[in-house]
Amino acid sequence: MSNRLETVSPIDGSTYVTRDYATPEEISKALALAAAAQKIWKQTSITERVDVCNRMVDAFIAKKESIAEEISWMMGRPIRYAAGEVAGFEERARYMSGIAEASLAPVTVPDKEGFSRYITKEALGVVFVIAPWNYPYLTSVNAIVPAILAGNTVLLKHSAQTPLCAERIQEAFAEAGLPEGVFQYLHLSHADTEQVIKAPEVRHVCFTGSVPGGAMVQRAAAGRFIGTGLELGGKDPAYVRADADLNHAVETTVDGAFFNSGQSCCGIERIYVHEDIHDAFVEKAVALAKQYKLGRSDDPETTLGPMVRASAADFVREQITEAVQQGATAHIDPADFSMDDKGSPYMAPQILTGVNHSMRVMTEESFGPVVGIQKVSSDEEAITLMNDSEFGLTASVFSTDIDTAVKIGEQIDTGTFFVNRCDYLDPALAWTGVKNSGCGCTLSSIGLDHLTRPKSFHIKQTI
Repeated sequence: MSNRLETVSPIDGSTYVTRDYATPEEISKALALAAAAQKIWKQTSITERVDVCNRMVDAFIAKKESIAEEISWMMGRPIRYAAGEVAGFEERARYMSGIAEASLAPVTVPDKEGFSRYITKEALGVVFVIAPWNYPYLTSVNAIVPAILAGNTVLLKHSAQTPLCAERIQEAFAEAGLPEGVFQYLHLSHADTEQVIKAPEVRHVCFTGSVPGGAMVQRAAAGRFIGTGLELGGKDPAYVRADADLNHAVETTVDGAFFNSGQSCCGIERIYVHEDIHDAFVEKAVALAKQYKLGRSDDPETTLGPMVRASAADFVREQITEAVQQGATAHIDPADFSMDDKGSPYMAPQILTGVNHSMRVMTEESFGPVVGIQKVSSDEEAITLMNDSEFGLTASVFSTDIDTAVKIGEQIDTGTFFVNRCDYLDPALAWTGVKNSGCGCTLSSIGLDHLTRPKSFHIKQTI
């Protein structure tokens, strides 16, 4: 295996970044520095931690134009949308900083004569964050900032597709005056990543990625009695009831399916539409999908960029071909999108009807610009189909009857339930999944709890 990381841009197949992987000596040094720095950092006030994190955000957003350009070249997001990730990074970091003081305060319990009792929230130690390429800043900030606010130190391993993201975060923290060792990054091979998980200095692992990747994390951490937070993807459904605002439902679900070329763990991958409005929904959705402009990510006119690599696009093409062979109807001719071609990362959006759960495209994560639309006759049928999945990250219902929509949500196995929206993380809410979508939690006050451990104080005042 090469000792150098190489990032190939999906825009034109050129090598955009090369970096040396960390040596064993560099890894050992980083772990030791993180462990030593944490002993000091945990003693700093929460107010000071908040101030540093806010200064880091200031430094980060000051470079939003260059950061957006790098995102486009590394993973293919259209430049017209790439700066939105910087805004999302700021929103989440600022929110978590804003709630840190109250969320990390000791928990008091009712008075008991002669005793003082309370529970503190103690930092865990060194938190190892393993981040993916598809939303390289949004996924990483979910763990990095809360971990540092909670008094931990962070070691970041970013995707080989987006290595500059780790470096930009490091630069922003350095400008903010964060003490040495509190945040570090390492460019690591898969084998070295496993070894870091097993390192005695690491006390918690936050991983975002595939189900096999999550299984690797748990195997590597087994027997160490440390926490693991795993966000592992989804096959997220939307249900459009007969009483839904049709135009809003179409616009929202189509965007949820095709934004970022469908490369979102919480993107819409299957849509169930009541039979009364099914045909009208499909007609409007197809018309909207045909308006996308497939092209180079650095073209300001592009609204649908390339997938991260040609093999990922071909995987989705195989799902589509297989579904059509099984009786599905494809509503968009890829020939209408000039850059779409087998073996290319550039892939046209696709809408399939006549689908069912015997088809991989309705059960297996696609992670690309395709969505199946299935007709249903009742809420009960929709609920059954939405729950018929190994995943459970998010689910959406579109309806003007909010009470009924919420009752449906109460029956769905999911981490987040939306009504009349989709594909969004609100930092005030816990971001979590069920089934093969993972375990643990980021964001919200609950996310901070997952990056601390409780310590109880039971003090007898008199003897």
